[in-house]
Amino acid sequence: MKIIGTGLSGLVGSRVQELLKDKYQWVDFSLDSGVNILDKKGLATAFEENKDARAVLHLAAFTDTGAAWEQRGDKKGLCYRLNVLGTRNIIQFCQKYRQYLIYISTDFVFSGRKRGQYTEKDKPDPIEWYGQTKYWAEKEVLESGLPAAVVRIAFPFRSYFEAKKDIVRRIIDGLREKSLYPMFADQIITPTFIDDIAFGLDYFLENKPQGIYHLVGPQPVSPYQLARLIARLFGFDPKEVKKGSLLAYQKNQPPGSRPWQKNLAISNRKITSLGLKITSLKEALLRIKGKVKGTFE
Repeated sequence: MKIIGTGLSGLVGSRVQELLKDKYQWVDFSLDSGVNILDKKGLATAFEENKDARAVLHLAAFTDTGAAWEQRGDKKGLCYRLNVLGTRNIIQFCQKYRQYLIYISTDFVFSGRKRGQYTEKDKPDPIEWYGQTKYWAEKEVLESGLPAAVVRIAFPFRSYFEAKKDIVRRIIDGLREKSLYPMFADQIITPTFIDDIAFGLDYFLENKPQGIYHLVGPQPVSPYQLARLIARLFGFDPKEVKKGSLLAYQKNQPPGSRPWQKNLAISNRKITSLGLKITSLKEALLRIKGKVKGTFE
């Protein structure tokens, strides 16, 4: 089965392609392959050459939240153009060739003010520019009339990816180098094992469900709790993990600084109701232990 993929060279996309390479013929739409999703002429040619593709997995996005905040309100900025206009271009060609679309979104579409876990029924209310552009793109997908799924992921991690460190790798490196900054104890996030994302996307490619889904880990935790767990499992002293406060951090930031979501506890109940198995946080960390390059000498 031929699948068009954008963002296949990134943290998540490269692992998805690696794990599913024997099942699908992946066609890479990226700058590396000469395809710019903001160049409609070039994109038209690429889609025409691959009109027999069964589906499109759209991972490509501007994901630097700090840089996105600096562009807030600027619809000529790269964040808006890539996340919204690029997605709009992908949608138009999926419509032309009647291809199923999987749009990868984010937990950052939520404000973080809710008590309890966010579900697919909660209305997004982003508080920063990255999440806002991703929400606008979600709406484009859901209102397109396409057979499509919006798949939200959260804090993805894997054993190793040289180009970009995920939250788990940053914690491990901080512990190893004794430079770990204080970890927020008053914030909740939902770390997600990228291998689970890959096998979850396999289900989507096979069955083509439509609507919104949270493909996330099973255990919301604070960054402080996550770091303590990593320390114990990877043989570091948990006392090296210092407790920090998001509230105190925000109070010390200058006016106009990027806002942070306090509660990004995301429910995966809907996705598991499809029969998908999601690895526990502890088991996922144990699976990558020993595969994290540069950690153990």
